[in-house]
Amino acid sequence: MRYTLEQHAVWRTLYRRRMESLRTTASRVFLDGAARIGIGERGIPDLAEVNARLLPLTGWSAVPVAGFVPAAEFFASLARKRFPTTVTIRQGDQLDYVPEPDIFHDVFGHVPLHADPRFAGFLERFGTTAAAATDADEVTRLARLFWFTVEFGLVREDGEVRLYGSGLISSQADGTHALGPACERRPFDLDAVLEQPFVIDRLQDVLFVIDSFEQLFDAVGRLRRDHCSGCGYHPSPGVT
Repeated sequence: MRYTLEQHAVWRTLYRRRMESLRTTASRVFLDGAARIGIGERGIPDLAEVNARLLPLTGWSAVPVAGFVPAAEFFASLARKRFPTTVTIRQGDQLDYVPEPDIFHDVFGHVPLHADPRFAGFLERFGTTAAAATDADEVTRLARLFWFTVEFGLVREDGEVRLYGSGLISSQADGTHALGPACERRPFDLDAVLEQPFVIDRLQDVLFVIDSFEQLFDAVGRLRRDHCSGCGYHPSPGVT
């Protein structure tokens, strides 16, 4: 896809605004990943160039899509190490918020994490598990796990809470709120995450902090074991 000078300028503005804060608030896994796959401020990245750097690291690639991808197709793509990536970018008068994902959210927010083998392994395992889900309650629980990790996850590094979820990485307001006094940050616990509802179009009241990305890999492993055993995952007694 060819982009205009104005669209490249939007990317540069967004990149500079977020990196000013992220250099001290983002997970080093994000920062290292962005550097390794060539995400920078010169303009909207070429996905072919990004993939040429990413594929040898973890086997993942970013696949361009024009818009919304149905959940089943999205999860099946994750299971194949292919991340559906929106190629449009927001308008210059919508820098702070857009209701739909764009290339800044997807490539800047998501893709750098795919360069890390631990996170990449978790995401592939999540995709395989989610693609096989058919029960409505199971789908809801998986959506909550995705929301509070891939989209709005926090990680503790060197004693400090850092951002890694794409919604926090790509949004100034969400990233600032997540580390501020109005957000309740709880230790990651799979049962608690699967029971925690969320609202999409508002700042989050509750977020969860992992100690390592191995926790995420293990969490999906538990869900897969429960699913394969035929008993399914059940929340704690008395919780709906």
